[in-house]
Amino acid sequence: MSALRVGLTGGLASGKSTVADLLAERGARVIDADELVADLYRPGAPGTAAVRAFFGDAALAPDGAVDRAAVARRVFADAEARRALEAAIHPLVRRRFEEVAAGTDGIVVLEATLLVEAGYGPGFDLIVTVEADPEVRWRRAVARGMDEREARARLAAQGEGAARRAAAHRVLRNDGDLAALTAQVDELMTELGQMAALREGGAG
Repeated sequence: MSALRVGLTGGLASGKSTVADLLAERGARVIDADELVADLYRPGAPGTAAVRAFFGDAALAPDGAVDRAAVARRVFADAEARRALEAAIHPLVRRRFEEVAAGTDGIVVLEATLLVEAGYGPGFDLIVTVEADPEVRWRRAVARGMDEREARARLAAQGEGAARRAAAHRVLRNDGDLAALTAQVDELMTELGQMAALREGGAG
């Protein structure tokens, strides 16, 4: 039996990770794309080979793993380099997610900032995006310790999110407090549970 596959996305400081935590607390299996990337960036891993091919040994740490901070500085300053690297890494992430999700029952969620932009959409039963006003997101990012200019640059690099919202089946608004967001997650989880039950019934 295959799991109900849910894509969870949202821009910088939108509250996506909070929603992921809430879904996990309610029984969903959540897989963080960043953790998959970290695995792909280990010494000798396929992602590390791709980064080295693009940026050379300067992009690697002394142990042979990817120096993610160095790569982030490079790609956020060079849109062409960012797109090239994403084109190489995103298929590896999707393949690893499918490997992890295979054979899983219930609800499995891939949490990924660039889920739609990376072309992950096909194959998901439901895509959910978490949205908030850009200024709210900027203030949250800065409050967490991000440099003000870096926060602006990252928000700009991620775009306005029109494609993300257009592709999403459900939009959760996170301009308010945690209670308001939690209520939306509870409604979403009820819907996902019903979808998973229908799939299980159909499989039976």
